[in-house]
Amino acid sequence: MIIDAIKATLNSWFGGNEPLKQIFVMIVTALIAYWLSKFLASAIIWIAKQIAGESDVASSEERFIQLRRVETYLSVTVALVRFGVVVGAVFFAWAVLSDGRSANANAATAIGAGAIFAVLAGATIGPLLRDLTSGATMIIERWFDVGDFVQIEPFMDLKGVVERMTLRSTRIRNISGEVIWLHNQHIQGVRVTPRGVRTIAVDIFVNNVDQAKKSIENLLKTLRAGPTMLATPLHIVESEELADNFWRMTIMGQTAPGREWLIENFFVEALEATDKRNPNFNIVYGPLVRYADDAAEKRFRRAVRVQQFTSGTTSTKPKAK
Repeated sequence: MIIDAIKATLNSWFGGNEPLKQIFVMIVTALIAYWLSKFLASAIIWIAKQIAGESDVASSEERFIQLRRVETYLSVTVALVRFGVVVGAVFFAWAVLSDGRSANANAATAIGAGAIFAVLAGATIGPLLRDLTSGATMIIERWFDVGDFVQIEPFMDLKGVVERMTLRSTRIRNISGEVIWLHNQHIQGVRVTPRGVRTIAVDIFVNNVDQAKKSIENLLKTLRAGPTMLATPLHIVESEELADNFWRMTIMGQTAPGREWLIENFFVEALEATDKRNPNFNIVYGPLVRYADDAAEKRFRRAVRVQQFTSGTTSTKPKAK
């Protein structure tokens, strides 16, 4: 057998010098385990990168999800392969150093191998299992997906777009371009921005709707759109006449999270400055800035209706005399 041949070779090299033989076997085993795990991990990572490239250009959403899942499984496989190589190296060293001549020697070798395994397990398996458990929970419950903009709890300043998600870790890129790696066990909660944008509406009340439209359209031409600025350009979505010569106008746009100031501050200030320069504009009330997410409005509309119903709110009419 190979183990017997290795034992015979070691005995011919070191003779009865057991401590020196043990040190040699441990060093050689550690080096082999390191390079083998590195080679296997690099091969798996290369395959995962190829799949990630295919998912980025996938023509259908179903194909995209399938490739992302394969990428996740391969990422988990990297950790499992490394763990398997370490365990195999420990048992290989134990088999080589166990010469069978002395029960005490076998016991000492087993204790030594067990101690090494316990140290490696405590340092790697425990944190890995916690990461895997947290990652599996988030994936099963679908806390977020690749491409979502998230804010991680309890790290309130940790937010960005999810670039990669595995059972072990999550990679996020923030709006300044920094890449952040996070162990899944440290994610206590997630705030997910739907579709990765903030939808903001600005309401103004004017007398001269035609002049207001012209002035606003000229102003909107100066605002640049882009993935990290205005995700969608501002545009007039509604003009409603509330009374004679009294109109409500709604301007709506979407920004990348963290760029809300483009609408809340810059656009509002520019709107007010335009009103002051143009006497025909004449903003009567506003600007009124509000978030305008459709899903949130539907949920809150239902919640408010339920609250009104359960609180027993009733309309009262004066009794007829």
